[in-house]
Amino acid sequence: MTSDAGRWLTGGRVYRRLADPLRAQIAAGEYPLGGALPSEAALAECYRLARSTVRRGLAVLEAEELIIALPSKGRVVTDPDPEVSPAYRYQAIADDLREQIRTGSLAAGSRVPSELALCRRHGASRNTVRQALGELEREGVIVVRHGKGRFVQPAPD
Repeated sequence: MTSDAGRWLTGGRVYRRLADPLRAQIAAGEYPLGGALPSEAALAECYRLARSTVRRGLAVLEAEELIIALPSKGRVVTDPDPEVSPAYRYQAIADDLREQIRTGSLAAGSRVPSELALCRRHGASRNTVRQALGELEREGVIVVRHGKGRFVQPAPD
């Protein structure tokens, strides 16, 4: 990206050398919603920029609400509307189940899919699925019948 192959760039408006192509890659779907961006170190190496410059470029994308920094995940692509794009996967799983209940795909009294089925459907770990199910249990949307499974709670009259 630079004419001086051995030099690292920093300062001024050099951070746009990172922000502009990343913005284009996000728009093109190379980094999908919920997908993590490479680390600061990897971006610095790839674009031959100082790490502080990389942070500045990423800050531009954060200000535009294209990405968000999440603890232990790094920076992930997000939707500017938080109602559409939950920050954590367990929230997306819980939202999906809520929607199925709302639309009647999961009727009151019906059995909620197993943890394994939900893991496969969402490509998530068992702990992530359990966290989503726990949230729905706390809200009273689903109920656990020990030895039987989880079931959709009938709506209060």
